[in-house]
Amino acid sequence: MRYTSLKDFVTKQKAALAKGPIAIVLVEDDVEVDTTLRHHLQLGFGHVLALMPAVFDLPRDLQETVHRIDFDLSVEGATEAAVNTIINAAPGQWIYYCYNAEFLFYPFCETRAITEMLAFHTEERRDSMLTYIIDLYTDDLDAAPDAVSLERAHLDRSGYYALARPDMLNEGHPKERQLDFYGGLRWRYEEHVPSARRKIDRISIFRAIPGLKLHEDHTFSDEEYNTYACKWHHNLTATICSFRTAKALKTNPGSRYEIDTFKWHNSAPFEWHSRQLLDLGLMEPGQWF
Repeated sequence: MRYTSLKDFVTKQKAALAKGPIAIVLVEDDVEVDTTLRHHLQLGFGHVLALMPAVFDLPRDLQETVHRIDFDLSVEGATEAAVNTIINAAPGQWIYYCYNAEFLFYPFCETRAITEMLAFHTEERRDSMLTYIIDLYTDDLDAAPDAVSLERAHLDRSGYYALARPDMLNEGHPKERQLDFYGGLRWRYEEHVPSARRKIDRISIFRAIPGLKLHEDHTFSDEEYNTYACKWHHNLTATICSFRTAKALKTNPGSRYEIDTFKWHNSAPFEWHSRQLLDLGLMEPGQWF
């Protein structure tokens, strides 16, 4: 079903917002929109919301299975406005958000639905989950000038690191169980990426509670939501495998002609399977086996 605005959706679909988990796909351009939506439907989300420009089309099967909402993501603060609106409208529900050409992978996602994973995470008394944004890119920019190719997707198998996250309200001392993570294309081409956008961590999966707010840097107003694990042991983490940075680097005039290839000695073909991401240490199964 199609809605003319986010307000229109929230008004008409109170029943949908009362049953999660809810996936929000924020559509910035027309690249791999259909693939992104189908991927998240297959993971088992209760409802998938496609927030996208009114001029874009959707195939008939997706028109019947996703909530298509007319939305302009080019407006400043659009991501936070959209996510915070859904938070307010769906208290108590698990929510996930990403952009088009981004694909969620969590441990054992090939055989276990997102509802199973979130049930376990809930039992561990966690209301949020850290996700790492793992950059994908083609190995042949001549064949795919926008850097997007599902068949020839590659990722960096190393080059990731973390730094303590300073607490500016506490003389810059490190925040408890919070780190800033870096790596991928944003690290290799950092001269083309503003410093505020170089992190690859995002709290993409969380439970909505009254008063919770998403900030511009993908952190939340509740500091516990921004932690990577609880106090007593490691928790599940997930990855979002994303062409978004590669697309931006090949679209931006300042970097487009500076990059002939994204491949380097630490590139590896992406296998589209959670086992590869686990083997590379790019996500953590915690106590879930």
